[in-house]
Amino acid sequence: MSDHGHDHHEHDHEHEHHHKDTFITKYIFSIDHKMIAKQYLITGIIMGIIGVGMSMLFRMQLAWPEESFGVFKFFLGEQYAPGGVMKNDAYLSLVTIHGTIMVFFVLTAGLSGTFSNLLIPLQIGARDMASGFMNMISYWLFFLSSVIMVSSLFVESGPASAGWTIYPPLSALPQAIPGSGTGMTLWLVSMAIFIASSLMGSLNYVVTVINLRTKGMSMTRLPLTIWAFFITAVIGIVSFPVLLSAALLLIMDRSFGTSFFLSDIYIAGEVLHYQGGSPVLFEHLFWFLGHPEVYIVLLPALGITSEIIATNSRKPIFGYRAMIASILAIAFLSTIVWGHHMFISGMNPFLGSVFTFTTLLIAIPSAVKAFNYITTLWKGNLQMNPAMLFSIGLVSTFISGGLTGIILGDSTLDINVHDTYFVVAHFHLVMGISALYGMFAGIYHWFPRMFGRMLNKNLGYIHFWVTAVCAYGVFFPMHFIGMAGLPRRYYTNTNFPLFDDLQNVNVLITIFALVGGAFQLVFLYNFFSSIFYGKKTVQNPWRSNTLEWTAPVEHMHGNWPGEIPEVHRWPYDYSKPGHDEDFVPQHIPMKEGEEVLNH
Repeated sequence: MSDHGHDHHEHDHEHEHHHKDTFITKYIFSIDHKMIAKQYLITGIIMGIIGVGMSMLFRMQLAWPEESFGVFKFFLGEQYAPGGVMKNDAYLSLVTIHGTIMVFFVLTAGLSGTFSNLLIPLQIGARDMASGFMNMISYWLFFLSSVIMVSSLFVESGPASAGWTIYPPLSALPQAIPGSGTGMTLWLVSMAIFIASSLMGSLNYVVTVINLRTKGMSMTRLPLTIWAFFITAVIGIVSFPVLLSAALLLIMDRSFGTSFFLSDIYIAGEVLHYQGGSPVLFEHLFWFLGHPEVYIVLLPALGITSEIIATNSRKPIFGYRAMIASILAIAFLSTIVWGHHMFISGMNPFLGSVFTFTTLLIAIPSAVKAFNYITTLWKGNLQMNPAMLFSIGLVSTFISGGLTGIILGDSTLDINVHDTYFVVAHFHLVMGISALYGMFAGIYHWFPRMFGRMLNKNLGYIHFWVTAVCAYGVFFPMHFIGMAGLPRRYYTNTNFPLFDDLQNVNVLITIFALVGGAFQLVFLYNFFSSIFYGKKTVQNPWRSNTLEWTAPVEHMHGNWPGEIPEVHRWPYDYSKPGHDEDFVPQHIPMKEGEEVLNH
């Protein structure tokens, strides 16, 4: 970076001290990346509470269909749960909004928004993001889209209920089902604003990583967290606009009489005037984002895990360059596999085989990551704190969830289990639970950096073990009911005597889900009470090498008083021979004759 850049930053930093921050400029319309990270995190946690709460409600419906529950009446009201019995419309809406909230609002914005914002400037040695103002706007657009999505729960005809994938014609015809009315329109508006927020954030992250690295911070000295956030942002920039186009075309079909996705449709004997469109076109547009989205959710979690496993194994990460190569390979391959979601849409079998090939290829870089985590842990001096446990948990669910992806990625095998609970089990383990584990690991690890206090370790252990047991308790049995043919998205299976024997498995899954969900309250208590009453942290509580631990604990806009530290080594010099401590931070100059590691 040029000297001019340094001067410019120093000037900005001096400028900060002249005006006193008011409550509004400090906590609400803040342009400080650390504050914006907290805003993303707390908004993500609130959305997570709503999303998980919904899953509890519909799991109860699946375990005890047609039963009356006071909790249904309380949350859903007389319209959707007359006499406390959930209606099928309400069930479909819950499943749809649960999926939307968890995938986009919790795992995309909550995970990337929080940790990209917090760590990119701190770990590359920058005063702030390239554009603090754009960063603030991206958070407020995310907040606005969250509010619109939640408000769709309160419109008279009910929220969107075409599944989180909102396939037409259910989503394209306002008269198709109750949830196709105003709720669906609000869903589309919310997603359009969400995509704008996501793109602004991603552009900011990419520019910051390329332009604002401190002296000595070459690309091969970046922590793997930054590589993961950087490539995630690139994937977002490539694929999110495609979903935006799909949403805009769908709005035109709904409100302006076009027929991009509609053709020859009859409703209640009435012939509608649509012709020439194709719902399969929508699937292509949706999944062109929908598959890279899996990695937009997963890569930040894998990056966080790389950092935490190396720090808590007290040894260098194994295969640093191979890890970067695998992130790049995943990013490339993830954009050419979307057709594996569409094997039964009437796709040409040859095209199916092409998508099968590219899908199975993505197992290779994923396996590289898994092996490298295991090799880093091997013979390490392991510090088993909650962040480390969640990171190891991620490696476990990434492998167990990923193995079933090999079955679903093969067109001939997929046809048998497509749209059953087998698919639900697969993607919840590989992206839902793995990404959540990454998010929890990141929160336990960087909480002292964000709030200057420590989380309670013992509550962290309780949180991890109950969550880990319950997560497998929920999603492991689902593979078996899926192989038995139980279809997903049915609000009850009592009409099919064929599935009667599976009902007790559904009850077991629901009990695990309710216990696991209830124990997230332990985490929430730990999180919110520690912000105010946690033990004060020292500057570098985990004895870590990366630059964010060199900045003072007290938050200040600009991160470092005075000079930004200069970087002399890669971020994984743990337990290096010839040093007294088992860690050597990146800003410590090389000794005479010391060898450079970056394998």
